[in-house]
Amino acid sequence: MQQNKDGGQFCLKLFGLFSIAAIISVSMLSAGSFENFKSSEFSNFKQYKDERDTAFNNYLKSEWKVYQEHLSKPIYEKSKPKKLPIAIAQPIKKIGPKVNIKIKKIKPLEIPKEVKIVPKNTSLVFFGTLLEFEVSNDIKTANYFPRNQKGVTSFFQTIASSNHEELVNDIQKVKIDLNLNDWGIYLLTLELSKLIYSDHNNAKLFSWFIFNKLGYAVKVGIVNKHVVLLHYSKKIIYSTPNYTFSKKKFYALSHYNKGSVGRLYTYAQNYPGSDAPLDLSLKSLPNFAQNKQNKDLSFINNGENIKIEFTYNKNLIDFMATYPQADYETYFNAPLENTTNTQILKALKKHIDGKKTSEAMNFVLHFVQKSFKYEVDNQQFGREKVMFAQETLYYNKSDCEDRAVLFSYLVKELFGVGIIGIKYMDHMATALYIPMQGDSVMAGLKRFVIADPTYINANIGQSMPKYISKKPNSFIVVR
Repeated sequence: MQQNKDGGQFCLKLFGLFSIAAIISVSMLSAGSFENFKSSEFSNFKQYKDERDTAFNNYLKSEWKVYQEHLSKPIYEKSKPKKLPIAIAQPIKKIGPKVNIKIKKIKPLEIPKEVKIVPKNTSLVFFGTLLEFEVSNDIKTANYFPRNQKGVTSFFQTIASSNHEELVNDIQKVKIDLNLNDWGIYLLTLELSKLIYSDHNNAKLFSWFIFNKLGYAVKVGIVNKHVVLLHYSKKIIYSTPNYTFSKKKFYALSHYNKGSVGRLYTYAQNYPGSDAPLDLSLKSLPNFAQNKQNKDLSFINNGENIKIEFTYNKNLIDFMATYPQADYETYFNAPLENTTNTQILKALKKHIDGKKTSEAMNFVLHFVQKSFKYEVDNQQFGREKVMFAQETLYYNKSDCEDRAVLFSYLVKELFGVGIIGIKYMDHMATALYIPMQGDSVMAGLKRFVIADPTYINANIGQSMPKYISKKPNSFIVVR
């Protein structure tokens, strides 16, 4: 509050001195030199191409406030156990009809080697895909100076007056060509901004401008003269500082898992018409260029060594590795890429076709239990990280929620039965909506039978002893 007041008084004094000096010296200026002076000093005040920019520019000059930071809660209330018990293998009761798995035919995506819009003057390789953009030279003149609210306004004035429309159109076209979700657009905009500006504050301010033009609710704040971007999300993003505006949470994603940002100086209103939240859901996968690699998984089932081979796109794995800690539904409802999906399901089909339903489902459960080493995320990644099913197949090690995500996907695709994730304070399992005996939980009015992909050797209906009498903290809906 005081910063803005003092700054305003200083500007008035400075303007008064400037006016007196101008009056005294006006007779000494030729008409041409005065016009050049006006052109250089007041070029930012020309008519904007978007009427929203005029209104928002005036708003940015108004009084900002200090906002208090909130820290998102951790995704687990208690640390996950570093070691888990192993069940004593028991024979499977052969019940239910014999299965004959039908694998859905998925139309393969046409993966472009390059996505080009010609002619363009700026190139960027984005997860293996070459992209080209037209960046007008007047965009590059924007500068965050002075390093305060006035500097933000100055930057906005320059960018709003620049020839930025073609670049925004390029980004929107790339979004369609690469089938990018909001997180993909977030990463693309940041990478492009860093390519245009070497100064990280300028890059963040340019990202802010682009996000607003794309319709996202994104604010910019100042902490110790540095710029911080705040993205609105309807769903919680764990381990990320956030600030509340009209009961809506805006997250400082650049500080995910990095601790506190502190008190932040910013404004309340959104850019006109830009109210869309950042949606981290991954309902379909990005259309990146292929970097094909192969892997095989193996496990022993009833004395037989089973081997499952598949191909994956490393560019997609790299993209998934950038994700902050989103809500569980994001992971439980994301697909596998087409090639991996078909190969994994066909390999499992060979081993379960003709078996009773209980045998087939337990085979898939044991595949997930035994094909990976158990290791908690803090040991493997140095932070909590829920994996997408695609990532769980890729990494050699995983923990409870990673296997729960993979198992639920395979059960849904192979058998089409209802399945939910079950979250305890320090553990994650799954449960199936099937007519089988064993340990179970009630979700609403429905009884779901426990299937724990981390409890090695356990069959469907066997809960880890520690959790038999514990009530789950929550359920995750698998759609």
